[in-house]
Amino acid sequence: MNFSAKYSYINGLFAEGDSNSFFDFIVPGFIDIHCHGGGGMYFSNGAPTAIASHRKAGTRVQIASLVTENIETLKSQIEYLKHQDIYGIHLEGPYLSSKYCGAHDPKLLKSPTIVEIKELLAVGDGAIKLITMAPELPGAIESIEYLVNHGVVVAIGHSAANAQDTRNAIKAGATLVTHFNNAMEKLGSTDSLSEVALNSKIYLEQIQDGYHLSKSDSLSVVSRAANRIVAVTDAISAAGCADGDYQIGSLPVTVKNKVAKLSGTETLAGSTLTMLDAFYNFLSIVGFEQAVSYTSINPAKILNINPYAGYIGIKDREVTFL
Repeated sequence: MNFSAKYSYINGLFAEGDSNSFFDFIVPGFIDIHCHGGGGMYFSNGAPTAIASHRKAGTRVQIASLVTENIETLKSQIEYLKHQDIYGIHLEGPYLSSKYCGAHDPKLLKSPTIVEIKELLAVGDGAIKLITMAPELPGAIESIEYLVNHGVVVAIGHSAANAQDTRNAIKAGATLVTHFNNAMEKLGSTDSLSEVALNSKIYLEQIQDGYHLSKSDSLSVVSRAANRIVAVTDAISAAGCADGDYQIGSLPVTVKNKVAKLSGTETLAGSTLTMLDAFYNFLSIVGFEQAVSYTSINPAKILNINPYAGYIGIKDREVTFL
């Protein structure tokens, strides 16, 4: 079989093929560092189904994200996930702002302590790769330093942080913003996380589904942070499924026209994206090379892994692992 492509990105090199190429694209397998589930299941209780759903859409390296729960439930979920076929675990909570809790149960949010973080890391036994934290919370900066010193990537997000809080978090070692421009003060705010993040070297997650960030806002962010975008799905269990009623944590979610919202509200509750969707959406906005950077290269930099360890071929939105 002729494994050529109209456009390929191999070992950091871009090449164009011809119209007779077998694949439309050959790219490094996608790396999703923020994803809660898919195929009708969550990683927390149906990991094999969720993993298979996203692998079908080209995800080679899978981080499983957990929403806010009480600590004992989180420990149980971590124990379960560390035995699954994933690269690692992302804790998106409970150390988040109640003002910007999004689809996290505000009753379960809390400030971090190093004692509790040590307990979670011990249960994970190396599986916890990423934690999202609101840096304005009491104890957050010390916790960020501790996590970074113990090999855990820290993202700042779900946060009401002002500029100084954000600078303190970056100085402490935070390297990423969780779903930039969502669950924080919006673009244009001056004394804010968003403004400092745009003017720093920190990476910015984007949920490129047309709802979490408009095309105009996407282009505005890319114009100021072209090399620092990380595509994520933030997918809930509904990814790859039909519209209907779902749940995230203990909260009910309604999916209509593939948009997930907390039931009875206009609050977005994750997405129904796959990384293949994100790749095509970025492709239409910023072009091939940046789409590859955002879906494979940059998330690999966040995790400090080799993005070129495995490739996928894409033809007519169907994925083949090569």
